[in-house]
Amino acid sequence: MNLGQQILFFFSMLGAFNGFVISGYLLFFKKPKSPASYFLGLLLLALSIRITKAIFGYFFHGLPRTYLQIGLSGCFLIGPSLYYFTRAALSNIQFTPKRWKYTYWGWIVAIVGVGLVLPYETHPWDWNHYIVHIIYAQWVVYFFLTGWTLRKTIAKLFDNTQKLSPGEKPILSIFIGNMVILIAYVIVFFWSFSSVYIAGALFFSLLLYLNIPIFLGRKKSDTAFLGNEEPERYANKKIDGDHASSLTDRLHKAINEQELYKNPDLKLNDLAQKVNISAHQLSQLLNDNLGKSFASYINEYRIARACELISADKGIKLEEIGYEVGFNSKSTFYTAFKKHRGTTPTLYKENFSIATSL
Repeated sequence: MNLGQQILFFFSMLGAFNGFVISGYLLFFKKPKSPASYFLGLLLLALSIRITKAIFGYFFHGLPRTYLQIGLSGCFLIGPSLYYFTRAALSNIQFTPKRWKYTYWGWIVAIVGVGLVLPYETHPWDWNHYIVHIIYAQWVVYFFLTGWTLRKTIAKLFDNTQKLSPGEKPILSIFIGNMVILIAYVIVFFWSFSSVYIAGALFFSLLLYLNIPIFLGRKKSDTAFLGNEEPERYANKKIDGDHASSLTDRLHKAINEQELYKNPDLKLNDLAQKVNISAHQLSQLLNDNLGKSFASYINEYRIARACELISADKGIKLEEIGYEVGFNSKSTFYTAFKKHRGTTPTLYKENFSIATSL
């Protein structure tokens, strides 16, 4: 390589090297860890693997196909990592949903399995004509899914009446950076412009340096989704309508399907974990959007179920019904019933009996 190529190689590899370092920090050393920081680490790792493959393929021709296979396999995880990072960061999810884990591991097993059954070294035709197409198609699909998830945030860029929040800016920056890299490699894939090929690696280096505060959590106001600080007190700030409606539906579904209200020791943190949101976010939803305390909200479900059991008239004692629906004493059951129904369980049962006998 001449001096110009050596300089180009240095700056290209600098980004890839830093990508590996920062991804390792996010995946193994960052405290506290959140789903957003974890998937951001996986995104940087996958991009770094793909960028390294591009750099060595550009500067050193005739590389063993095994190295090319590793690079393309890393590319297969860029789309899922970007998508799950964006969803986790936007909603400030504190616990990774199981279906995300299963899906992500499913992609890993799929690409490793294909690599073992059809290694690039002995099946180059299959890779060049089928597998590579599938890899890029999957990346593009996940990119558009991420764009759809960010549609409201993207719309703010074209609306002078709205401003991006501090948390939305880094998410959008990472999305746009991924878009530029994807476009560069798609152009190379279809039109074989080698200059664009190395441009993707150089842009990755630039992207890393511009977003170091985001990756390392130096600006707390911009990186709350990475778990860098305690959640800001909600101070009567309501969650926006669509998001609140979605969270309420998830909450209602979890409570009913798992009958969580039957647990007399149910705590706010326990319920938040079941719904995969932070306790802060759940408290904000209940207090500011629904106008209810945690105890009052759960007791509504308990009393509703108690009324169903009383109406069914299966000979169960009222006190036993109270324990059945999650109250830990007769007095708390009667007090809550009076508060939510305006009468006692005894009078409710009598009035229901009279009404059904008429």
